[in-house]
Amino acid sequence: MSSIGQTASISKTSLWAGRILSALAVLLFVVTGLFSLLKPEIAAQGAARYGYPDGAMARIALVEIACGIVYAIPQTAVLGAILLTGYLGGATATHVRAGEPFFLPIVVGIVVWLGLFLREERLRALVPLRSPKATW
Repeated sequence: MSSIGQTASISKTSLWAGRILSALAVLLFVVTGLFSLLKPEIAAQGAARYGYPDGAMARIALVEIACGIVYAIPQTAVLGAILLTGYLGGATATHVRAGEPFFLPIVVGIVVWLGLFLREERLRALVPLRSPKATW
């Protein structure tokens, strides 16, 4: 059997820790995306500060919300994590370009993947953090 087919069961503590981290990440993306849509004048000021054109924040907010929703659905969570990683890469690049501290999007990305890793057995099988025990 391949090691991918053999999945170790996840403890309840790990499962709930993963769910909580994932929920916090989803909440962050949905709330900040909705804030950008509901307060367009404030979002436009922020976009102008970073050099984005008028109207760009609405599109960026929709992408942010969509990626958060895809991540929240268990069947598409891995795809959502990949999409959020790309989104956060753009946020990191924006902060670097503006000369601001850029660690926050990186920390959020770590939380996204850690939450998924703690709650998803298939991901644990693909990315083992320890070598598998020898079976004789």
